[in-house]
Amino acid sequence: MNLNQSIHQFFEQYLPRIKGCSVQTIKAYRDTFKLFLPYAAAYHGVKIKSLTVDHLTSALILDFLDHLQTKRGNRASTRNQRLAALKSLAKMIRFMVPEKRRLAGMILSIPQKRSQRPLIGFLYPDEILKVYQAVDLSKSEGLRDYALLHLLYDSGARASEVATLNLEYFDPHHQTLAVLGKANRFRQMQLWPKTVDLINTYITGYRKKPNPMSRQRLFINQRGDGFTRHGINRICKKYLQRVLDPKRLADINPAHSFRHACAVRMLCAKEPVSDIKNRLGHENIQSTMTYLQMDLTHKRSIQEQFIRYSQSLLNPDPRLEELIDWENKQDTLAWLDTL
Repeated sequence: MNLNQSIHQFFEQYLPRIKGCSVQTIKAYRDTFKLFLPYAAAYHGVKIKSLTVDHLTSALILDFLDHLQTKRGNRASTRNQRLAALKSLAKMIRFMVPEKRRLAGMILSIPQKRSQRPLIGFLYPDEILKVYQAVDLSKSEGLRDYALLHLLYDSGARASEVATLNLEYFDPHHQTLAVLGKANRFRQMQLWPKTVDLINTYITGYRKKPNPMSRQRLFINQRGDGFTRHGINRICKKYLQRVLDPKRLADINPAHSFRHACAVRMLCAKEPVSDIKNRLGHENIQSTMTYLQMDLTHKRSIQEQFIRYSQSLLNPDPRLEELIDWENKQDTLAWLDTL
């Protein structure tokens, strides 16, 4: 059986139609095979068009994975991602070509390589406040950025998920937001009243007129287009650079740090792990369990620093009083007392 035919079947039928994979997943798998096919052809000394399914030996795949790390300098996590794409092809072969089940089974039995898990970088409450204060509300995009940062911390959504939010996903009456996450699955979450107010204010008075192709997008950039995840990251990085030192910035991912901060906030509030899992959109509970292994014994000192910060550095600016949730300071402090 020709491998090229299987690859076409994999990308045209199996991934989008049978499995219903997202565009992002398909593109990630595409990048894997753009590397793998030339390597497999050179390994067997044949042209790419002459490759067959029988060429997919475990020896070839292991050699390819080692090549990724030794020659291309990829980390173990990237190696495992490439292996996942190859295993997905093996699952299709096992499903659609029963006579090749043994070959597919050998590929599926290749173990992932253990790798060091990076530290989870999250923002502390006082850092969140500093980021909010760094937004210049007098600028045209200030309210948009302010609402966006509140939403990231409140929802725990990924940058890609916030970028693809549509107006219809936001329900101000019920104070809910629907988020389209990985594997094209929606999840609905309750938002804080202040986050709802900020998004409402942005939509009614500050949302830039969108281009026709982006008219349904919630957040619109300066060009009138919907944001990309890279655009969301740039906004987060801009404000984080204003309030954090470079050493601290090196430990966190700009947009993802808000997501982690949301998870830590829920964890410290003793919310059920299942609720944290559902809010973050984790497919596997093991992803959520990572947060339970964090050392939060110093949370009391964080609370004290946050209180001192809020008492000493808050300016009674009437303009900010209308936008920043200082009227709920007592609620925040009450929450901190539960840590």
